[in-house]
Amino acid sequence: MIVQPKIRGFICTTAHPLGCAKNVQAQIDYVRSQKPIPGGPRKVLIVGASTGYGLSSRVVAAFGGSNAATIGVVFEREAEFKRTATAGWYNTVAFEQKAKDAGLYAKTVNGDAFASETKQKVRELIRQDWQGQVDLVIYSVAAPRRQHPQTGVVSKSVLKPIGASYTGKSIDLSTDKLETVTLPAASPDEINQTIAVMGGEDWQMWIDELEKNKMLAPGVSAVAYSYIGPQLTKAIYRSGTIGKAKNHLEKTAQDIDAQLKKLGGKALISVNRALITQSSSAIPFIPLYYIVLNKIMKEKNIDESCIQQMYRLFAGYLYGNQSSMDGNGFIRLDNLELREDVQRDVYAAWDKLQDSNLYSLTDLQAYHDDFLKLFGFGFPDINYDEDVDIDLKFPSA
Repeated sequence: MIVQPKIRGFICTTAHPLGCAKNVQAQIDYVRSQKPIPGGPRKVLIVGASTGYGLSSRVVAAFGGSNAATIGVVFEREAEFKRTATAGWYNTVAFEQKAKDAGLYAKTVNGDAFASETKQKVRELIRQDWQGQVDLVIYSVAAPRRQHPQTGVVSKSVLKPIGASYTGKSIDLSTDKLETVTLPAASPDEINQTIAVMGGEDWQMWIDELEKNKMLAPGVSAVAYSYIGPQLTKAIYRSGTIGKAKNHLEKTAQDIDAQLKKLGGKALISVNRALITQSSSAIPFIPLYYIVLNKIMKEKNIDESCIQQMYRLFAGYLYGNQSSMDGNGFIRLDNLELREDVQRDVYAAWDKLQDSNLYSLTDLQAYHDDFLKLFGFGFPDINYDEDVDIDLKFPSA
């Protein structure tokens, strides 16, 4: 089948398996080009492992020097008739194959991370294949909805401010034109639903399941990812519904940390920098902030990709000698993004933005290029006019 990109709104509805494999290989190549991480993890569970920070975490765990066995939990769609699989599906196929080629254990459970059945399948894999215990749990789930496994109640997350509506500058990425967007204030029910989806309850359930079944190793680490952001995005992000959910996630980290201390372990929050991923591209105002930020960080030679961030997390903090945290006990991988000179330059550019200078003041073209690459498109050495097999299966299946 010949596969071309089809953009609808803020997503691409097709994915190219060869391009997705190139994405994964590029991350592996980067990690292998760095110093091996001493004392790294041995058996790692990544909940949300198919794209973004979760995929990069899996790559670092497996190829960063400790040759960790990994179990990934993903929620992706395989190919059907003339419809391609999702990019996350092809990413996972590629990762599993490359791990297999390297002699590494890698298996994947494709299912809703919130569901009890998915947790049961993971327990069975750990018991059957590892005959041991997990020493690192990464939680990297971004989802629009959640059905509670016990009550059956369905909650949906929203991206809204709290207390009052918010009007701000944004960008229509289908036309590359600036626009003014107004988001209404969230209702109390919408806030609670967003917390139910994006907060820490499911992370806690994963840890409880593993502990109850004696599957957490002595000294185990549990890590979840968060974002704080600058003043510029505060009203819609950190002070909005998503921020409330992140507050809940971060409070859950404290509870899990106390729980894991009995095993000599710990729970951590890593606050990462803004990046365009399949999930963050849907957040109003964030893509415009990102393309301004990225140009400035590139000019200052401090730009970092997903895989660079995750290698720094593993090598510097989780298994390195960097122990500095902020006042809340968070690892701050966003320290370069929030550097005073970076944010000063972001504000200066932001105030000058017009349709006529978008390409000179922002990293807009690179955004479009990188966005397509998330779905496997835009690689110059791939002939996108040639037939490609889209019906790929996980090697571990």
